[in-house]
Amino acid sequence: MRARFSIVFAHGIGCEVVFSVPALEEVEKNISSLRLLISGDGEIEPNQEQVLQITLEICKEDVISLFVQNLPSLGWGVRKDLVHCWCILLRQKVDETYCCVQYIENHLELLDFLVGCYKNLDIALNCGNMLRECIKYPTLTKYILESGSFELFFEYVELPNFDIASDALNTFKDLLTKHETVVAEFLSSHYEQFFELYSRLLSSANYVTRRQAMKFLSEFLLEAPNSQIMKRYIVEVRFLNIMINLLKDSSKNIRLCAFHVFKVFVANPNKPRCIIEALLDKRRELLKLLHNLPTSKGDDELDEEKDLIIQEIQKLA
Repeated sequence: MRARFSIVFAHGIGCEVVFSVPALEEVEKNISSLRLLISGDGEIEPNQEQVLQITLEICKEDVISLFVQNLPSLGWGVRKDLVHCWCILLRQKVDETYCCVQYIENHLELLDFLVGCYKNLDIALNCGNMLRECIKYPTLTKYILESGSFELFFEYVELPNFDIASDALNTFKDLLTKHETVVAEFLSSHYEQFFELYSRLLSSANYVTRRQAMKFLSEFLLEAPNSQIMKRYIVEVRFLNIMINLLKDSSKNIRLCAFHVFKVFVANPNKPRCIIEALLDKRRELLKLLHNLPTSKGDDELDEEKDLIIQEIQKLA
């Protein structure tokens, strides 16, 4: 296997190669052949023993690194084939070990490289697909969360290119939802840093960013595995004030998502005095906002929740 790829990735380790036309043609042919070998052609299934042997050789000969680091030099079609191969290779288990995942664990700089590729318009979506495949494995997720690269996602979700920003948001969500234990440990030790950055998204001037960030937060905090994070979040006045501001947003969808987080601040039976005082200070404004909260016809559950929160605010003292 190394012999087949050494021709086209002759100087690939640690640098980007500018391929000549013949070399690019050789790359396309080799990657296309690899895809056929490990995924079949739709009629003939791949030979699983051969797939495992190829996987082992690819790891042994550092071809995984060559794939990643030379991705920017490849054309659209071959990048698509390479991403397809990447996803298949990472899922191969040899002797109870995902050898490609293990290879990446020993070459974690590849993950930093893939995250950084969101800045490259040509390959951002390819790298997003490759990253999301990596995020299926807890050790790789843990590394990305705890690396300096993770903070880049707070920039990427606001990129002017809508497709790339949306893809980055999907990767960001996967990082925070695929592995409950890993995420809980990360947020426990990086709580202040994470929510400071996240609050900026909720206050973004970009409507799409603001809406997506509010929607995800309302889903994330209310998930049972995140109950401890939620309990910590809803005793802080600074976050209550963010929700109150979002209840005033011009977007109906943002106001509704904000309500689902705001209601937890109010319904908390163990509200600290600082939260009670903040609610009392803005009681008249809040009651007006809640009475004017848009609801859909027949949404009885939301109407009931709204009425309960109004009653809770009215009886505060």
